[in-house]
Amino acid sequence: MTTSAGDEPLSPSAAPQAGVLNIANLLTVVRLVLVPFFVWLLFLDGTWWRVAALGMFAVASLTDRFDGELARRRNLITDFGKIADPIADKALVGSALVGLSLLGRLWWWVTIAILVRELGITLLRFVVIRYGVIAASRGGKLKTMLQVIAIGLYVMPGPIDPLRWIVMGAATVVTVVTGLDYLVKAWRLWRDGRARRAAERR
Repeated sequence: MTTSAGDEPLSPSAAPQAGVLNIANLLTVVRLVLVPFFVWLLFLDGTWWRVAALGMFAVASLTDRFDGELARRRNLITDFGKIADPIADKALVGSALVGLSLLGRLWWWVTIAILVRELGITLLRFVVIRYGVIAASRGGKLKTMLQVIAIGLYVMPGPIDPLRWIVMGAATVVTVVTGLDYLVKAWRLWRDGRARRAAERR
């Protein structure tokens, strides 16, 4: 695991390289393994299956919280974690959103807006990594928290549509706004990095 909740990356030089077989990476792998089981439960009919899907999603989301804390506190940063953690995060949220839209419980435009932002910012980080790491923001953490709560409410059985709409609406707005903020930060990082390299060559 190399990120905390949200979009906060750990600096590649923040700690010495740890071994691949560690508890943080194990939790990341567990999250990946839980994704197909969560999707399977999501598509089963019945209240108790919905409750089981909600429980599976909650457990998977908690692994995201704990593997980040363990990676930072115990210096368990690995190249595997840097790649696998964002994949696991996007796989969990993406599969939940797509599954809910396929079931007709969530508007497709919401799913598309969130996925475009998430995948786009992830790719953008790889593009500008040579110039530095984009600073974390509170908005990124708030975005992740709202997404998890909103998805949980949509998976949860019961007539709570107004609450679902409000939280998912907030999650969508924060997701888009923070995405635009990261675009600006990435552009500035790219611009400053290009300027520094040009100055060094003189």
